[in-house]
Amino acid sequence: MAYDAELFSIGQRIKWYRERRGMSQKMLGDLIGRSENWVYKIENDRIPLDRLQNLIALSRALRCTVGDLTGGYVSGLDAGGAEHDGVPLIRQALSLPSSLLPQRIGSIDPDAFEASVADAWTVYETQAEGRYHDVGERLPNLLRQGHAALRDAEADQEGAVLRQLISLYGLHQIWLRRVGEPTLARVAADRCLSLADNAGDPALLAAAAWNLACVLTSAGEVEDSYELAQQTIAQCRPTDDSRPEHWSAYGALHLQGAVAAVRATKGPRAWDLYHGAQQAVERVGRDANHWHTCFGPTNFAMHEVHLKAEEGDTNEALRAADHVQVNPDVPLERRTRYLIEVMNLNRIQRDDYATVHILGKLLKQSPEEIVFSPLVREAVADLLKREKPMWRDDLRTIAAHIGLAA
Repeated sequence: MAYDAELFSIGQRIKWYRERRGMSQKMLGDLIGRSENWVYKIENDRIPLDRLQNLIALSRALRCTVGDLTGGYVSGLDAGGAEHDGVPLIRQALSLPSSLLPQRIGSIDPDAFEASVADAWTVYETQAEGRYHDVGERLPNLLRQGHAALRDAEADQEGAVLRQLISLYGLHQIWLRRVGEPTLARVAADRCLSLADNAGDPALLAAAAWNLACVLTSAGEVEDSYELAQQTIAQCRPTDDSRPEHWSAYGALHLQGAVAAVRATKGPRAWDLYHGAQQAVERVGRDANHWHTCFGPTNFAMHEVHLKAEEGDTNEALRAADHVQVNPDVPLERRTRYLIEVMNLNRIQRDDYATVHILGKLLKQSPEEIVFSPLVREAVADLLKREKPMWRDDLRTIAAHIGLAA
């Protein structure tokens, strides 16, 4: 049968190129650091291929282009990847030993450093357009300032500076993951965990371990992420007197461990970890976003949708989504990623009207984010093939925004 890009989903295209090369699902998984089960789910459209770095890794392994795998809606990418303008200076900073980072940096006021880190996080979590450029420009100098502040801190200030530096490394890892730099994200997360481990504070350790678990899960190292979450949960359990920040990091570790477990085909354990976060939800009591984990009742409910989607149960995932009230206080990125997931569930169900409706909400909510989302681009490209008068104009507006010809 001839290959027809117009008729194939991404998963079917991957299967076609894999079989053309005579590779098994396990062999392909081994080449890109993913499990055989993950390849099976991707090829059968049971889970979304929603990260550009995964598309690039697959194109390299299958000796084709990203455009070949996506039917052309993502094209023009070198297998090496065009990096974000902010990456070179961040890479340079992360390549230096921590002791060299504060060289040529004068005295840094700890309060001013804390304010600068908080402002960078605010931009990243709330600014609808231009946030990747803005935050990327800030990160290298903030990192140097943070290590200078730690170098010069008095004994009674050291703990506060360390908390902000760990928070800053957390911002590095999430920014780097989102712009397609998983290796640098791992460097930032490793440094974060090393700082926390040396501090001897279980709350700091839980927050830093959550950062690294996010990176590992995103990179497909789900067994390592699961083990890290498991062991840190056992080591960092809060007490009745622990601060909400500690409970948030502890609960977020449960949720990240649950995601890693379901992707590692440990379904029962994933749900154990998910329900294990309930106590932390009750302790925190609201969507407080301590340690920028987005942990709280809303994110807890969103993870139920995600876990059911990962298991391939689209109907149950959508039923769970019907009961999620998205709190506008939850950071923009988390709300956007959740909406993209719900959009994709509706696309899988072939509910075109609902899919276009959610795409319209995404365009208003986060116009920058959706331009680079493979799931959004796949959905729009698919819908353009079967336009209906009721939603044609809305769809074409979205297609024009993300650079797809209608």
